[in-house]
This record gives sequence, C-alpha cells and structure tokens, in this order.
Amino acid sequence: MSTEQSTDVVVIGAGAVGENAAARVVRGGLSAVLVESELVGGECSYWACMPSKALLRSGTALHAARSVAGAREAVTGALDTQEVLARRDSFTSHWDDSSQVDWVNATGITLLRGTARLTGERRVEVTTDDGVTTLTARHAVVLATGSVPSVPPIGGLEGLTYWGTREATSVKEIPESLTVLGGGVAGTELAQAYARLGSKVTLVARSALLGSYPEPAVRLVQQGLEHDGVTLHLNTTTESVAYDGGRFRVTLASDTVVESEKLLVATGRRPALAGLGLEGLGLETRQLDTDESGQVVTHPWLYAVGDAAGKVLLTHQGKYEARIMGDAVIARANGTLNGSPPKWSAFAATADVYAVPQVVFTDPEIAMAGRTLEAARKDGLNVSETSLELAVAGSSLHADGYEGWAQMVVDEDRKVLVGVTFAGPDVAELLHAATIAIAGEVPLERLWHAVPAYPTISEVWLRLLEKYGL
Repeated sequence: MSTEQSTDVVVIGAGAVGENAAARVVRGGLSAVLVESELVGGECSYWACMPSKALLRSGTALHAARSVAGAREAVTGALDTQEVLARRDSFTSHWDDSSQVDWVNATGITLLRGTARLTGERRVEVTTDDGVTTLTARHAVVLATGSVPSVPPIGGLEGLTYWGTREATSVKEIPESLTVLGGGVAGTELAQAYARLGSKVTLVARSALLGSYPEPAVRLVQQGLEHDGVTLHLNTTTESVAYDGGRFRVTLASDTVVESEKLLVATGRRPALAGLGLEGLGLETRQLDTDESGQVVTHPWLYAVGDAAGKVLLTHQGKYEARIMGDAVIARANGTLNGSPPKWSAFAATADVYAVPQVVFTDPEIAMAGRTLEAARKDGLNVSETSLELAVAGSSLHADGYEGWAQMVVDEDRKVLVGVTFAGPDVAELLHAATIAIAGEVPLERLWHAVPAYPTISEVWLRLLEKYGL
C-alpha cells in the first residue's frame, strides 16, 4: 500500500538527537514526522552512553569505597556480575522503547517506523511493514541518523563474528578473556569495565592511548587500566585476526599473538549516511558540508545534526545542535532568519568549535572542555599553559592517596580560558564550570572572584589561577 503525507519537517532518525530536533520544531509551532527503523531512543539509550556507563559505574563505586579508610575495611566482596548486568538492563529499559514512544506521542510528534530514503527536494520515501509512505516536508528534512562503526582493514577480520560496541554493551555473560582493538574512548572505557567484571583484557592500539587528550591525564588512566590488570599494546599494528578452536587469535606486528574468547573492535565511527539517497541529490555520503545551523550549504531545505553531521560525535553536542537547528528552521519558516546565522546566536552551534565538553568515564576520569594546548596553537592563538597535580584539601578528603592533574590553556591576547582539562577520580563534575568559563569568555580577572568552596576538589581552580599569577 502506498500513501502520501505532508508535514512541516521530516526528521530521519529517532535517537536522542532526532528526538530533540523534532521536539524543538514542534515546540515552535511546526509539525514534525519522526522516522525510525530501529528503537526509538537510538544508540545512546540502548547500546552506547547509558549501558556503557552503567557497566562502568559499579566498579568505580567499589573502587571508591576501597579508597577511603574505614570504608575499605567494610568491603569484603567482589562485584556481583549479574546485578551489574541487571542494573545495566534497567537503564536500557530492557531494550523496550515503549516509554520513549509514549514521550514522542505526548510531545505531538508523529512517529513513523520504517526505512527512509530521500527521493527529491523535501521528499522522503519511507518503507514500512505496511508499504511505502511518501513524505513531503514544507520546510525541512533533517538527517539525524547517527553513526556506524569504522572497521579497520585487518587481514582475516572480514567474515568473522566479533563484537562491536553494541554487542559489548548488551552482553548477557562476561567472557573469561577479551581483546579490544582500539585505544579511543569506547575501547578504553570498555576495557576497564570488562577487566573489573572479571575478564582478562588485552587492549591493542595502533597509536597512543586516548591520543586527543593531554599526555599527563592519559598517563593516569593508563595506570588505572594496568592496576586493573589490562595488558596494553600501544603504538602497535594488528597484522591479522583469526578464529580457531573457539578462540580469537590476534597477531601483532611484533609477531606477538594474543588469544581470547571474545574480540571487540572499537576503532572509531563515521556518519551513517549510506543508503539515504544522497547520491541522487549530488551529495557525498562521507560527510555533508553544513553551516553552524546544520543547514546543508548546497541544499537549504536539508539539515544534518549529531553524528550524521560528522562534526562532534558526542551525544550532548548532537542534542545541542538539534536544538539550534530547530530554532533556525522555525526562524527561516517565519522569515526572521536569512542566510547563515552569526556566531554565538540562537541559530548557530558555535560551541562545536570553541567549547566542547567531553568526559572519559574511566577510573580515574578525564574531563576536558575547549581546546588542548596543541589545538589552540594550531588555530593560531597566542596561548599559555598552566598545569599542576590535583592535590588540594578536597581531593585528600575524597580518597586516600588521591592522584589527579589539572591544566588550563589561556588566550593571552584576550586573557580568557580556551581549554581546561582535569584528570582524577570524579572530576567529571568539575567540567561544567570550565565549559561556562570558556563559552562565556569569562575574563581571568573576574574568574578570580569565583571562590571555590572549602574543602572541595574545586579548590584546584584557585591553585591554577594562583600558579598562573593572579
């Protein structure tokens, strides 16, 4: 059966980003159809952010208890694996999206389950179980299709049944051994999670661990992994992979062979743009050229947000882009926005360039906002660096033998922060203050008057500013 339907905005992809995009335009008075072929809520809800952090949290809480005298003496057992997995399942709603569907309906969004394909300007063909529905968007079509894993060209890997992050975060039993290919955030986090859940874990990375983060911060994470028994092969090429006798055999460039029950390939992700019909519109399927409102510059009716836009592959930034995009679509529909929006306006996702917050949820954590020293210099800024060990009264109280590190990067011409990094247990909760300081371009002379409470880990702000010279 074929049907046709018109709406103001069509959003393809009902993950966290697509949900925010559709909700924003509906809130602004437009109608929206949200198209999804899998679970409403997307990767983050069921296979990424939520389940991976749930797998990590129990081990972090146990380690924290063992880091404080008086508490450590009360802890006599190991992690209860089945309870950890059950708690993980609760955060994924047992892979049942009915509550998210209820939210979509209550918000006034029309949900259409099926596979979408662009067939022309503002036209989307959706194949459903009942036939084909052709949608015509009066104002915009939004791509919020997320990302898919990038598979490395390793001999023997093709055709094998190995884990991606989806399988690793939805597992029902913990393997006795696991080899992780990839030293990025996902690989590092999952390596530690599985080590603490009882697996013998080996991590192999063709470059350094967490290569986009400052080295002193990464060193603390590396020490944490090694303390948990993770074997690291860094700056190492994987030559081949084989599966024999119920075990994976990973051969490294050094002729070292790593054997394990399971293999996790976590070597990055790329925008999920294939199969959408972009070629028929004369567009690339690797990455789209969009302005800061998410509008595709050559096709002003088409938008891309979140991982699909390929700018910052982080859920919170994708949701931010979706809100910005929604407001821009509304403004253009009302005739109050023409052309590309000015930076830092309500219609420009400028923070994607200058003030991105990101956390590595290992134990210890890395929390970073803005740019590293190297990135700032590459951008042509006249910057200075101030760093120190995170050792204040608050950290000493937080855990016996607390180890941490902090750094701020200052634009010396404007005397504002352009980057901040913290490393240590529970530093993620320090991050929003840094994000505000960077996005708000708070002058250091004013930041000096933001007095941290005593005794908290936030005292590190005072120590950084003092070392800087204030």
